[in-house]
Amino acid sequence: MTMTTTPRELPHAPWGRVRQSRRTADRMMKITAAGFTFIAIFVLFWILGMLVVKGIGGLSLATFTAVTPGPGTEGGGLANAIVGSFVLTFLGIAIATPIGVLAGTWLAEYGRGSKLANIIRFINDILLSAPSILIGLFVYVILVEPFRGYSGWAGGVALGIIAIPVIVRTTEDMLNLVPGPLREAGAALGAPPSVVITSVTWRAAKAGMVTGILLALARIAGETAPLLFTALNNNFWFSPSLVGGVSNLPVTIYQFASAPYENWQQLAWAGSLIITVSILVLSLVARRIVAGGK
Repeated sequence: MTMTTTPRELPHAPWGRVRQSRRTADRMMKITAAGFTFIAIFVLFWILGMLVVKGIGGLSLATFTAVTPGPGTEGGGLANAIVGSFVLTFLGIAIATPIGVLAGTWLAEYGRGSKLANIIRFINDILLSAPSILIGLFVYVILVEPFRGYSGWAGGVALGIIAIPVIVRTTEDMLNLVPGPLREAGAALGAPPSVVITSVTWRAAKAGMVTGILLALARIAGETAPLLFTALNNNFWFSPSLVGGVSNLPVTIYQFASAPYENWQQLAWAGSLIITVSILVLSLVARRIVAGGK
């Protein structure tokens, strides 16, 4: 018969010291984590507070109705930049959505664990973290330089390339969460895989897929670097053909904030506040859709 020794039977074992050291380490970890959390929240609210204080001062009716002013002039607004940003963002998400949804669907439904699917996932992860300025330079080489001019089409393509990896990853993840028995039930009724995907799988994952599209939309709404190489900017309304420079909020903010004119700087703060509020609204809508889909 073997005898076991419990910690209480070891008179010289420093169990009290071990417990005390563990409690101390736990407290120190909690204090450290709470401290860094407080620092992050403080910096975030500091930025948002400064943005609200300075941004509201530049908001007026003219901000949404007048075009951007010239150097050294007073008044003006951001109407052409706001509309231009809306057009470029819509064009980018219109390009990215079908590509991203279909690619994510293939990875989740057809590719699964194949080598090709793994390679595509790896490349998608690289694009997901790629600097946006490199994407802008790539589009500049293939769409701006050959046609000898900036255009809204090039800007939309650049934004679309940035949004595609987000939609691909979100779509694949959402479809992977759909229970397998739902697919099996559709197949048992004699439906081909394409019908099962469109009628069963997509419907079950539509809340998450729409959320991914909205997150991608928020991701590209404030991009500046790609537009500097593609759509550039101007102080007028854009041409319906989108050929030539297209005014947009990110580049306008960049130019106005670095200018020595007080009027331009106020409009830059106002434009920053508009973009921030827009992204906040999109994020809230995305969370609302996710909560409603559960």
